[in-house]
Amino acid sequence: MKAIAGIDIGGTTTQVVLCTPDLDVVDRQGVATPATEGGTTMIGAALDALRLLLDRTPARLLGVGIGAAGLVDAETGRILVVSDSFRGWAGFAVTEAVERALGVPAFLDNDVNAFLRGEVARGAAAGGTHVLGMTLGTGVGGALWLDGSLYDGPHGAAGEIGHVPGFGDLPCTCGGRGHLETVASGRAIAARCGARTAREVAEAAHRGDPDALAAYEAAGTAVARALLITAGLLDVTTCVIGGGVARAWPLLEPPVRSALAAEPPVSGHSLHVLPALLGEDAVAIGAAARAGAELGVDMPV
Repeated sequence: MKAIAGIDIGGTTTQVVLCTPDLDVVDRQGVATPATEGGTTMIGAALDALRLLLDRTPARLLGVGIGAAGLVDAETGRILVVSDSFRGWAGFAVTEAVERALGVPAFLDNDVNAFLRGEVARGAAAGGTHVLGMTLGTGVGGALWLDGSLYDGPHGAAGEIGHVPGFGDLPCTCGGRGHLETVASGRAIAARCGARTAREVAEAAHRGDPDALAAYEAAGTAVARALLITAGLLDVTTCVIGGGVARAWPLLEPPVRSALAAEPPVSGHSLHVLPALLGEDAVAIGAAARAGAELGVDMPV
């Protein structure tokens, strides 16, 4: 059997999947990310998980795709900039380390780009040609799929909707103020209610707590505004939303749809807003899709 591996290296968990060339997941393994122990240890943990999968399901590995948080250089396969939750990761040559260990080609993507690739290949936006991908987690990430392919932009920062200003005046983690992330991220939702996590706020909202409901109302309304900005500039037709905050979709969906109904896209065509379908596999499947495309394997995208 021929297989392609996808690896999602997050700040807390590393998820590894083994896929057929059609992107069917044959097996998966999640392990803790040793984010404070440096790039060599982080890649080692991912490779150990992949070797376990190959032991369980013997296959001829064609290549490996890696999705990683932060700003990456997809051409050189290096991590450029990451949050302070990682140590010894910025500057690390990811693809070189993987290729040296496994003897097969490896390809690096930003995690949100990989998330969108996965959702377009086998998820909620399957077959989409003009899609905005948005992840609402600790921060807010974004990626663009235009004319049937990922659009990075000249500096690799296209689609970074989380750091578009115009959403108040609160300080953002990037050093700016009033970015979408200051309203719609898990960190922002929790801070608004004096909670530790957005999940706690969601639980309170489901119990009818007015402050918690207001936090999700504000987040959903801000997300809708960001979608309208993107649709107005790029005429995207679909948005797929994932990340930890999006697990509370019943709380986010009503204000998103209400705001879009009140001020629809200038095109006059409805914007399809969908919750992500692939869950914790999305980034890893998208990374595998990138590897398959680079290798010329016949895949869904």
